[in-house]
Amino acid sequence: MPEETETTPPARRPSRPVPERFLASKSTLRLDRFMTYAIQLGGMAIIVAVFGIFVFIIAEILPLFHGAKVDHEERYELGITNADVMGVDEWAQRPFFYTGGSDLKFADLAKKGAQESVPLSLPEGAQASAWKRDARNNRVTLGTKDGRIGSFKVEYKSQMAEKAGGKPIVSASIKMEEFFPIGQQGKPITSVGFGDGGAAKILGAIQDVDGKPQVHVLCIREKRTLMGAGKPAIVGRFDLTNELEGHPVRLLASSVGDSILIADDKGVVYYFYFAGGTAKELRQKFQPFAKATDPNLSTLDYVFGDVSVVVTSMEGHQEVWSLYNQAVTKDGKTLDVRLYGKIKELPKLDGAATFYAASQRNKTFLTGNGQSATLRYTTTESVRWTEKLPFEIAHATFDAKAAHLLFLDKTGALHTYETRDPHPEAGLKAFFGKIWYEGASKPDYTWQSTGGTDDFEPKLSLTPLIIGSFKGTLYALLFALPIALLAAIYSSCFLPPEVKAVVKPVMEIMASLPSVVLGFLAGLWLAPLMEERVPSLLCALIAVPSGVMLLGWAYTKLPVTVRSKVRPGSEYLLLVIPMLLIMWGAWSLGPWLESWAFTVKDKATGKLIADFRMWWPEFSGTTFDQRNSLVVGFMMGFAVIPIIFTISEDALSNVPPQLKAASLALGATRWQMVRSVVLPVASAGIFSALMIGFGRAVGETMIVVMATGNTPVMDLNIFSGMRTLSANIAVELPEAAVHSTHYRTLFFGAMVLFALTFILNTAAELLRQRLRDRFKIV
Repeated sequence: MPEETETTPPARRPSRPVPERFLASKSTLRLDRFMTYAIQLGGMAIIVAVFGIFVFIIAEILPLFHGAKVDHEERYELGITNADVMGVDEWAQRPFFYTGGSDLKFADLAKKGAQESVPLSLPEGAQASAWKRDARNNRVTLGTKDGRIGSFKVEYKSQMAEKAGGKPIVSASIKMEEFFPIGQQGKPITSVGFGDGGAAKILGAIQDVDGKPQVHVLCIREKRTLMGAGKPAIVGRFDLTNELEGHPVRLLASSVGDSILIADDKGVVYYFYFAGGTAKELRQKFQPFAKATDPNLSTLDYVFGDVSVVVTSMEGHQEVWSLYNQAVTKDGKTLDVRLYGKIKELPKLDGAATFYAASQRNKTFLTGNGQSATLRYTTTESVRWTEKLPFEIAHATFDAKAAHLLFLDKTGALHTYETRDPHPEAGLKAFFGKIWYEGASKPDYTWQSTGGTDDFEPKLSLTPLIIGSFKGTLYALLFALPIALLAAIYSSCFLPPEVKAVVKPVMEIMASLPSVVLGFLAGLWLAPLMEERVPSLLCALIAVPSGVMLLGWAYTKLPVTVRSKVRPGSEYLLLVIPMLLIMWGAWSLGPWLESWAFTVKDKATGKLIADFRMWWPEFSGTTFDQRNSLVVGFMMGFAVIPIIFTISEDALSNVPPQLKAASLALGATRWQMVRSVVLPVASAGIFSALMIGFGRAVGETMIVVMATGNTPVMDLNIFSGMRTLSANIAVELPEAAVHSTHYRTLFFGAMVLFALTFILNTAAELLRQRLRDRFKIV
């Protein structure tokens, strides 16, 4: 048999038995199969868990983008065709109707609309000629034919019944309030307004005096003591007729009790302010629809909070005018005065609005004409719901919970609708658009999710949070990238192996430092220190790199015989003492630099003050905060450096030594070898390190919360703070009511953060693959 050689084909070689020492036992094989299945199952479980998290987040987010849902409930044949005022309790069980007489009608919807008339204790001889309802207080203000004005309140009480289907049993009572003579006695009043600010009240009336309308106002004050409110007293009477150019047709009193809005037959609105109730001032005159064919107004009514008014033209155009500070020149002085300005324009109606009702929970209002009804939200200028109903609408109102809409048609039937609109303040415009909020002087991107009053407008713009996330990341990477990458290059290509064996583990241990500890140090130690020594820091940032380059250049000019005595890679030892001296000198030079370059003039004494904190706002027009982006850049950069260093160093060290040796053999210097060979080959790994460092910085929470003041601002000022998406979620989610708009918006912020990082990482991965393909060795 011929001898087998190395060239013998494998198929012709005789099989050789495998030695027993290389055979795996059956238990090992079973364990291997078990672990294989366990790993596969674990991987599938992770995928399912991640998918489940996404499903949960999306389920929380989707309701933010739904409109209002309105469903018809019941129809009640009441036969009330002459109602002038309609109101309802917060449970939508006992609506009331005022028909202009001396009694008030109640309908009990729990009893199929059973009606009850309750007499009103009107003053002797009083006959109502004008009326207006205040939905917040369920107050009806009346003007009489003999020139008096007063009001009554409908007060509701409820108790739960055991067999009422979960609905409360509601009882109602009437509280009469005082009537006051106003204007000329014996002349009928055609329009009324009542503003109740507690201790300050204001009553306004348009009176028909021999065919000519006049406007009169009463200012009332109640002195409050420890014993409670005293008797209301009139402190001011005013006749505003001569200050109007046209005939007054509409009147609106502020709930604060200090101002009146009057609209005339030319569509001009007059804003009167009453200081202390004893003096009047015509602060403003404006015309919402000056270019309209018919400039008259079909509605002039407040939205919740009485800071903004919704005005509707006879053609159906609709605008929102709100009070905010505006510069006014008076007696040669420029003052900031709260005046009305147009801030929003809503979609056009089919015609003049014939009814209007404002929600008592938010900036939603109900309006329309004929058979059309629409729900609108002023903050985002959105139409939440609109529908053509199968009846002509005579009156419409909300309950206090905004859970029901009530429509009284012209045949006297009452229709109730259940409404669900939990998130009117949400939407793409609210999250990413510029919105003109009440009280603001211009549209802006603002995050302010909570306020001190019920009539607060939630401000849910995510734009400042996105800008803040990138701002913090930018300054952290500006500090971290040069240090981490240069350290990785020096460690992998220049540092002696025994020193590298110590440096790299130390850097990796730095990555394990808790971010809460770093945030604590940044907020309580670093921020106060940097606030006082910004000029010293600026000197150090310039002097240290410049000093290193200068010393390196000087080292290259030394004779070769001198440089050859220094072990390659140990040159850094020569820099330790000079760099310490440079850092000490730069830090000590800071106060001198501040006294020379960063001075401001004291307005009181006229002397120059050396203070960078005062100089920066005067120089740049931006703020200087103690906890700012500079502090975050240093401390968050300190947290990012170990990650970028470790991954970059691994990528650089994995470059084949044959390539390095070949480069050096061809006469390249060590730096030329690094620049021309090592960096291109390791570029894909270095880029991965940068993106991982970016992800670490953009997702950082505790350092940002503790070191920046957590203020949502829209600038790149290095001496101001920020609020990031991650920090915002960490701070506000524990306090957010479950399933509220605020709660769901925080989840949406998390999704936005994920989407941003996903898009950037995907683009980075594509670029990394191109770098890898371009510089691959084989």
